[in-house]
Amino acid sequence: MGLKTFLRKGDEVVVLSGKDKGKRGKIQRVYRSKGTVIVEGVNLVKKHARPTKDNPQGGVIEKAMPLPNAKVMLVCTGCGQPARIKRDRLPDGSLARICKKCGHNFD
Repeated sequence: MGLKTFLRKGDEVVVLSGKDKGKRGKIQRVYRSKGTVIVEGVNLVKKHARPTKDNPQGGVIEKAMPLPNAKVMLVCTGCGQPARIKRDRLPDGSLARICKKCGHNFD
């Protein structure tokens, strides 16, 4: 059973708290079962990599780690500000994500 989230891959989000507070980035991956997302350029950690066939040099690499859904907020492409979203039914019967500030449709 996955947790309910309105975030999708490719959405732009802003980080609400933690060491990367205020940073913006695009979602690279959504883990619905864990309730986390990976955002590019945010929550980077240094990982020591052993030399392998793909990476013969080895060394220290930077890797983006998951953030909880609650620590990020979707940025509206219409008004350009972080905004809460609501789900609304369109006339054709499908559900859409709508910005609560400006009414912009994300889908």
